Amino acid sequence: MKMARVGVLLDRKAALRRWDNGLNVFQVYLGEILSHAGIPFEWIDDVEQLTERAFDVLLVALDRKEEGAVTPIWRFAERGGIVIAYGGLSSLAGRLGFADRGPVGKGYAWLPMHVGVSHPLRYLRATPWIAMSEDGPPYSAIGQIHSEHPQGASLGSALLQFHVGKGIIDRWAVDIAETVVGLQQGAEPVIEDGIPALDGTGSIDDGMLKADDGMAMDWELDRLTTETATPYFAHPYADWWREVMIGHLLNRVVDRGLTLPFVGYWPAGIEQVAMISLDSDLNVNESAETTLAVLREHGVKATWCMIEPGYDPHIYPRVLAEGHELAFHYNAVEHDHGKWGEAEFQRQLQWLKKATGLTEIHSNKNHYTRFEGWGELFRWCETHGIASDQTRGPSKKGNVGFLFGTCHPYFPISWADEKNRLYDVLEVGFLTQDLNHPRLADMSVTVPFLERVRQVRGVAHFLFHQVHIHNQPSVRKALRNVVHEAKRRGFVFWTGKQISEWERARRTVRVVGIKEDGTVQLTSGKDVADLVVWVPVPQGQRQLSAETMARPFGVPCIKKVVSVNKTEDDRGGKQRKWAGGIRHG
Repeated sequence: MKMARVGVLLDRKAALRRWDNGLNVFQVYLGEILSHAGIPFEWIDDVEQLTERAFDVLLVALDRKEEGAVTPIWRFAERGGIVIAYGGLSSLAGRLGFADRGPVGKGYAWLPMHVGVSHPLRYLRATPWIAMSEDGPPYSAIGQIHSEHPQGASLGSALLQFHVGKGIIDRWAVDIAETVVGLQQGAEPVIEDGIPALDGTGSIDDGMLKADDGMAMDWELDRLTTETATPYFAHPYADWWREVMIGHLLNRVVDRGLTLPFVGYWPAGIEQVAMISLDSDLNVNESAETTLAVLREHGVKATWCMIEPGYDPHIYPRVLAEGHELAFHYNAVEHDHGKWGEAEFQRQLQWLKKATGLTEIHSNKNHYTRFEGWGELFRWCETHGIASDQTRGPSKKGNVGFLFGTCHPYFPISWADEKNRLYDVLEVGFLTQDLNHPRLADMSVTVPFLERVRQVRGVAHFLFHQVHIHNQPSVRKALRNVVHEAKRRGFVFWTGKQISEWERARRTVRVVGIKEDGTVQLTSGKDVADLVVWVPVPQGQRQLSAETMARPFGVPCIKKVVSVNKTEDDRGGKQRKWAGGIRHG
């Protein structure tokens, strides 16, 4: 099998023009989606580079709206290349027999199962095309995008597929990278209260700026209710868009008789991960003792987020001795004597290090999901050595679940003032907190959450407070139920630090080739054991394979388990940075 070579175009001139005018280039995030999926790729910043490199696939993240700037893309397709664009290529619309109708606001995309998932996918912005002429090349129209509502007015096809010469040009109406960013991080910085739910279950307009004030979900269209009438955000739209994008890419590759090996999400033997984090509010020593006992009973390790003034000193060695992680719980809540600001963040972190005797703290979660602006928190984490954050989650009973569209760990993106670089902080958001607490959701959401996370192979992160575990038998029951139901479904419990260290390690592995005997060639920045590598198998070669195949991203693949050692020659390294320090791959 021949391995496809994938290039990603992010036109430098177009990006700089936007940044110079204070506009975001969230199309950069295409690289983060590919990197998390373990897909090998190379960046290019000018279409003229297409003639210098032997790519098989070109993904168009950002192009210039000039005829001359897209002509090389057309020629690439004519020669047999695969081109996939996400809301761009407007300068080619006329040549393809279409007209660009301009951007439209949020809505829902309906896709057939062979391209995506059965449920309509929420998008935040799209640029549909309208057929204008029969003189263009032959094409197929797949799916539909609808305005505002899943049954709203149809705005056109979700995906257009054109046959151009010996190759193809596929053009999505939705800018998938921009939609994923908006779902995960919001459409704009948090500077005021968000809009509450009309039914009173999500009063996020409480005068305190929080992560969920910036959510991009719809209270009416994106929630379901359990058998106890508990509402929850049910749909991991950002994760589904990732599945759609990667599955479409892989299918196009194997249709051409090529393969594109990629690195699996988790080590061999693990399909999905569960996580328990604990916020130490009120810092009652007895609550720590009770929580240690419950976790020991079930053999679960957790991440303990400590808020000032913390427990008595004798508690910390016990927490660490039992394999738990001690993490930071930054307090910026004014009525709890906290303050938003880097100096205060640093002061509290130094307190935690002194109190615990640790020189490094890996993870943080903000008290009450306190959050404002766009990237301040992530910059502080970078500056002060916090590698992972867990702040993005619900603060109210009625917005539990996938309110940020994802259960996967990801690196967040900065605003235009930092040229949309990726922060070196892994975000691991949570689904809910303190199930069965009288003011919060009950445990009827546990199974729906676990089933959805299992579907997309992510992280089922449940937050509890030690004081509620200690004082409320119903919360203890809910914690036991989470552990029981998760283990029944094959989840493995990890701490936040374990998740972060694994994700960072697996991302240093790069697929660089495949030999005739099917051996995958890898380079790695770290020693990584039990790594899963998936090898997509082209249609005509599947019956020749004696190995068991599975279907990650809906594509038949051979599963290989390898252990890799750190290599000096990281052939992808030269492609990882440009234009203001964008962090790639």
